[in-house]
Amino acid sequence: MKTLLQTYRIPLLMVLISLVFYWSFAYQLERSDFIKLLSLYAALFFLFYKLVQINAGNYKFLFWTGIAFRAAFLLAIPNLSQDFYRFLWDGRLIIEGINPYLFTPDSFASLGMAIPQGDQLINGMGMLNASNYSNYPPVLQLCYAIAALFAGKSILGSVLVLRLLLIAADIGTLIFGKKLLEKLNLPKHYIFWFFLNPFIIIELTGNLHFEGVMVFFLVGALYFLVVKKWLWSAVFLGLSVSTKLIPLLFLPLLLPYFINLFPSKIEALKKLILYYLTVLGTVILLFMPFLSSALIDNFGATLSLYFTSFEFNASIYYLIRWIGFETVGWNIIGTAGKVLPLVVIMFLLYLSFFRKAKDLSQLLVLMLFGICFYYLLSTTVHPWYLTVPLVLSVFTTYRFMLVWSFMIVLSYSAYGASEYQENLWLVALEYVVVIGFFVWEVVWKNRKATIRT
Repeated sequence: MKTLLQTYRIPLLMVLISLVFYWSFAYQLERSDFIKLLSLYAALFFLFYKLVQINAGNYKFLFWTGIAFRAAFLLAIPNLSQDFYRFLWDGRLIIEGINPYLFTPDSFASLGMAIPQGDQLINGMGMLNASNYSNYPPVLQLCYAIAALFAGKSILGSVLVLRLLLIAADIGTLIFGKKLLEKLNLPKHYIFWFFLNPFIIIELTGNLHFEGVMVFFLVGALYFLVVKKWLWSAVFLGLSVSTKLIPLLFLPLLLPYFINLFPSKIEALKKLILYYLTVLGTVILLFMPFLSSALIDNFGATLSLYFTSFEFNASIYYLIRWIGFETVGWNIIGTAGKVLPLVVIMFLLYLSFFRKAKDLSQLLVLMLFGICFYYLLSTTVHPWYLTVPLVLSVFTTYRFMLVWSFMIVLSYSAYGASEYQENLWLVALEYVVVIGFFVWEVVWKNRKATIRT
């Protein structure tokens, strides 16, 4: 024991300090106290970086460290996001046999219907959330229903169930991630840039955002893709899409990858069509229990708000918005929110046909660039949205997403004690640093390496 303590003295001290900071983050932090939030996050990020750097070859130590950090949040009510109240609401509707896509919480209450702690959940989720239909796909609804099944009359109990599901998903991502790194001939400790990242621990385990479940299925799909288990890969990708719709962006990028895998283009196209149909079939099958005439209208109406109404932590869109005010005198989000997704689709098609992914390594890089481009053009970029590009970056040699996973904390400056107000100078600082690092790492660094050779 003495030898063990001497060997791990510094890492154990770093872990202990981190646990104290995580405990403070979970139980003592108010979202409006941005200085404390930033200070804790910066300290945790520094300690995380040094822990992975110093203990790169000690997988068991890093694994149990990640579990300990997540355990610090087990009995905490999320303090940086109120979305979990809506998660609990949807789950309790399902347990009552009610389709969560058919009613807004406000309309449900106005009809005189009730669920356990319904008023508390509506007050907790806020007016905006309570006035819109659910847009959470069926895998998420299953998770919410599990929480309601095991703790349907306790908010803290339901939070605990959801938290355990997310921790299990992170462990699954770790397992698949290590296997995928081996297939890519990359160091296995790279996965801990995801698993131990304070951004992941706080936003997923702490704030209960289910991007962690989506990422688990996505990384599983990529692993099965590289070992050529096509059916399993397609099913996992379908499950990922049925958790969050964002993996749909990656479907066009698979075309050149499949064509390169098979000697015949006809054979490749047949395999790819079967793959797409399996993904689609998985999604449809999971939506089947909720199908109704109103589902598509209600789901689509809420989804469109993210493109044409909501604004948060945007980059290029804010420049477009400023140009709109200067030229026409009003906010042009209604138009920009419809045009920018088309630009993203064109960029993805460009990557598919002109920057072809010949192997999985290239495919992962194109997936990373594609989703980052999508978020650079988005009108809304909440912190937890970066979960997917962060995990994709783990399987490449690029580390600009590590920088972004730190800089994203600046977006929390918008939540003041009395009002919501974004500090556009901090938004600009976030994106200048991230884009600057991207240009240095992807363009300048590679150019210098090319010149040397």
